[in-house]
Amino acid sequence: MATKGAASRAEARKQKDKWKAKRWYTIRAPRQPWHFKVIGETLGEEDELLIGRMYEITQQEVDGDFSKLHVKLKFRVTEVVGQDAVTQFVGHEVLKDHVRRQVRRYRGKIDDVIDAITEDGYYVRIKPFLITQGRVKTSQKKAMRDACRDVVLQAAARSTWIALQKQILSGELEQSIEAAVRKIVTVKVVMVRKSQLMQDGVITEDGPTLDEIREDESRVSAAKKAALEAAMGDDESDDETPDVLAAAEAAADDSGDSSEEDTDTEEEVGEETEVTEDAPDYASMKVAELKELLKAASKPVSGKKAELIARLME
Repeated sequence: MATKGAASRAEARKQKDKWKAKRWYTIRAPRQPWHFKVIGETLGEEDELLIGRMYEITQQEVDGDFSKLHVKLKFRVTEVVGQDAVTQFVGHEVLKDHVRRQVRRYRGKIDDVIDAITEDGYYVRIKPFLITQGRVKTSQKKAMRDACRDVVLQAAARSTWIALQKQILSGELEQSIEAAVRKIVTVKVVMVRKSQLMQDGVITEDGPTLDEIREDESRVSAAKKAALEAAMGDDESDDETPDVLAAAEAAADDSGDSSEEDTDTEEEVGEETEVTEDAPDYASMKVAELKELLKAASKPVSGKKAELIARLME
């Protein structure tokens, strides 16, 4: 028994810790229309295991539109470049709770499933959803479905997949559907409940590359870091203001003592007193004001507050 237990423990130690083998990947939205925007992170052991992984996020988190909290966007990882997992937009879905709240008694509900092909060959499935103000006849529902289908098919045939995405997510397609069915029955709610990419078409390479996006992010990060360091330096210089004031008072006391001792140079002391009275109180000024004075005098503006005051008093 002891031998068996020792063997099992040794075998357990030999097993590879899968969590230690995993690493973090940055999930990026597609090139168009989001320019490889960072939308999340995920763990993975190997690059190949990430291909095909689905990632869902609300439209509000991607576009910043708080009116789209109920819209869920779906992305699929298609490529891994270094630590970046590049995705493809494969559709959206309105949360079921939001759809359920739109349904009421004594109203008509019309929904449909429409398969369309875009101008660049993408095969897309779109599911519109309509709620009328009151009850409607079956013939009216059929007419509304036909009008809605015509609008969706024409919009897809005249647009690329990227342009159709923008129409769906911005609500432009819903407005076109509402304008078409309004001629038949007054509607209360019009929404594209779900869209789904069924098959890829012609993939375009327009827009910035991933390397260009990374360079821009590095420049922005460096600029933020420099601004933060500058702000921290200004705070430190403000903290040293009492020391500068004490030094200025000590200098004033020394000048007063020397004027009493040197009785033979009263005229020179008088001139220096007039100059010091006319000089501004640099110690009470802020760092930004001191830098403006140095710029006007064509002097360097770098350094802490004490250095700036000494440079102005030269």
